[in-house]
Amino acid sequence: MRALLLAAGFGSRLRPLTDFTPKCLVPVKGQPLLGIWLERLTQAGIGPFMINTHYLAEQVDSFIESSPYRERVELVNETILRGTAGTLIANLPFFHGRDGMLIHADNYCLADLAGFLRAHANRPAECLITMMTFRTENPSACGIVELDDRGVVVGFHEKVANPPGNLANGAVYILTAELLEKMNTEWRTAQDFSTEVLNRLVGRIYSYETAELFLDVGTPESYAKAND
Repeated sequence: MRALLLAAGFGSRLRPLTDFTPKCLVPVKGQPLLGIWLERLTQAGIGPFMINTHYLAEQVDSFIESSPYRERVELVNETILRGTAGTLIANLPFFHGRDGMLIHADNYCLADLAGFLRAHANRPAECLITMMTFRTENPSACGIVELDDRGVVVGFHEKVANPPGNLANGAVYILTAELLEKMNTEWRTAQDFSTEVLNRLVGRIYSYETAELFLDVGTPESYAKAND
């Protein structure tokens, strides 16, 4: 299974740490986030990879070039950011018409990725996406999902004051070939995956909840927790 890792962001909330380091390369316990992703994905039998870059792109280029994964990574620099859906749509040929992964690479994720793949293989037939979810201690700061008794998403609550639960969208997805084809036809002009795609697929997204550590390292507090 091929994976597109989104790694082009500025990491504004992590400044000054990201003033001179792209967010995807901030170290967790001495290892850059992007390196953790590539190592764990490879161990689960996933790859090859595509990584989009923008902010401090030359540092990401240098990291990949000196990494053990350089032969399995294709780097795509965006001089103007396309948005999460825009990047996916621009690079649909990368998936060769098969199911593939879309990953926000600025999360620290220790989930069982092989288990995630198995969940996708056994999803309800109508589901076009399998979404990784996790329990958060701060639900009002996350996108909270509601599920039916089969684990299918029936509602989204994006950063609201009192969401109905604490099960959050981890922004790590397995997309079916059918969904990727829809991106190429019905949703060709979409830019943001969360607001322009996911909301249209309520009732057709399967949830895989990880019990392992999952953290958005977007703030100094969560970054410190990841390194604790």
